[in-house]
Amino acid sequence: MKLLLVIFLLAFTLPAYSQFSQADSLRGGYGPTRNWWDLKHYDLSVEFDIGKKEIRGKNVITFDKSENGLKEVVVVSTLQLDLQDPMILDSVSINGSMVPHSKITKKGAAYLILFESHDGAEQTSNELIAYFHGKPRVAQNPPWDGGIIWSKDKNDKPWVSVACQGLGASVWFPCKDSQYDEPDNGVTMHYTCPADLVCVSNGLFLGKEVLKNDQARYSWTVKNPINNYCMIPYIGDYVNIHDHFYGEKGNLEIDYWVLRGNEEKAKKQFQDAPKTLKALEYWFGPYPFYEDGYKLVEAPHLGMEHQSAVAYGNGFQNGYMGRDLSGTGEGLKWDFIIVHESGHEWYGNNITSKDIADMWIHEGFTCYSETLFTDYWFGTEAGDKYCRGLRKNIMNDKPIIGPYGVQEEGSGDMYYKGANMLHTIRTIYGNDSLFRMMLRKMNTVFYHQTVTTEQIEQFMSTELGMDLSKVFDQYLRAKNPPVLQLKHKKSKVKYRWINCIEDFDMPIMNGKQRLACNSKWNSYQIGHDYSFELNTNLYIRILKK
Repeated sequence: MKLLLVIFLLAFTLPAYSQFSQADSLRGGYGPTRNWWDLKHYDLSVEFDIGKKEIRGKNVITFDKSENGLKEVVVVSTLQLDLQDPMILDSVSINGSMVPHSKITKKGAAYLILFESHDGAEQTSNELIAYFHGKPRVAQNPPWDGGIIWSKDKNDKPWVSVACQGLGASVWFPCKDSQYDEPDNGVTMHYTCPADLVCVSNGLFLGKEVLKNDQARYSWTVKNPINNYCMIPYIGDYVNIHDHFYGEKGNLEIDYWVLRGNEEKAKKQFQDAPKTLKALEYWFGPYPFYEDGYKLVEAPHLGMEHQSAVAYGNGFQNGYMGRDLSGTGEGLKWDFIIVHESGHEWYGNNITSKDIADMWIHEGFTCYSETLFTDYWFGTEAGDKYCRGLRKNIMNDKPIIGPYGVQEEGSGDMYYKGANMLHTIRTIYGNDSLFRMMLRKMNTVFYHQTVTTEQIEQFMSTELGMDLSKVFDQYLRAKNPPVLQLKHKKSKVKYRWINCIEDFDMPIMNGKQRLACNSKWNSYQIGHDYSFELNTNLYIRILKK
């Protein structure tokens, strides 16, 4: 007799953070309504009514039972589909059968759907079709305050896109809105818009179908796994500029999509794109999405790391909107948005954090890619200078890692402090060639995977042959950087760590000489041929006596 297991998971135990709600737990968690099914493919169709600022469509979701989920034969279980208000979920079918509304319960942005396997039989592959419509949330300050962007270009033509990192793709279409699980077999997207406009999206172009009423359907496909928040349409009066990059895996197709009239500016400014690919392939290994190509797409906001279709809105100028975030002058030698957002193709898109609390994996490494780009093209001294300059932006307001399971990021220091932590580790390791090999191996070992902070920590400690656990704890889980106390007495320098986590033991660098350091006093003898000059690439605070 088969075990009949009925799971009605309409209430959840909340984490130990009183400021978070049940809706936060549903949104950010990966519990029994998500962990038993493994996402395989999205086939998304969306019609854009630009005049009414409405959309409608369907998402065909293919999934399997997950090996990490329930071990018993599941006859009835609960499947969570996410769609945020004011969007409306019209209906759902599973494996060809419509799901009665009585078997769908809405909890905030989560729709809990009763999933039944007929006669107790398990299907290898399942298909859920979700139909939806509505007026999606409008982004007030994209990309930071996300949602759909209804805009117009300088010629008064419609210019439409979406920016939804953090907020989630469920702001505009129904999906499994968790970074933990990406569609293993990629996605297909069909976007309908006015026929006199162009719709650009991720991956490879499948074709354009002209419809009645002066509408057209543009179809795109992504062969690799992709984050929900990276699946983005760009609708506008676009012109294409095609190019090639010959990289470590052969020929990579490059496309620049810019608004009509901006072609010449793009041809000049976008020369930083192949330079970025060359530098980051050197440090991180091959571009992770050769099969899907690489695009820069002019966007009605500053920029985002949309996989294989990077959003660009930096005004065709160097720096960050013309400014150098490091204040050193090094950041004005290249286009910040091209370098930073392209860096996310390796960290964020290739290697993705399972929980948004670990977003430092995306932002710390990607912010550091700016230093590595500068190092590659302008020399190590310039890279060091740039990274040190970023420290003025660090707030030390709270830990970089946020609370887990509630869709909550940690401190914005994940960018500049995360980059300086990595630069500190590189400095105390003292071998750039092997440090580079570690980064390249990381992108191979975790190729197209979702990961945790613990996995990255363990990998780096193992590959570098250093126990970095206390280093990560101090920089990621404590509020402040470590404090080094120094005492100079004639020909002797004494030093120790203070105001740090318990048993903090990171070495320091006297120039290029590594010195062990912990919470007890350590001594260094200064002689005729020996001086003490602390390496400034260490991101630490110094207390002198």
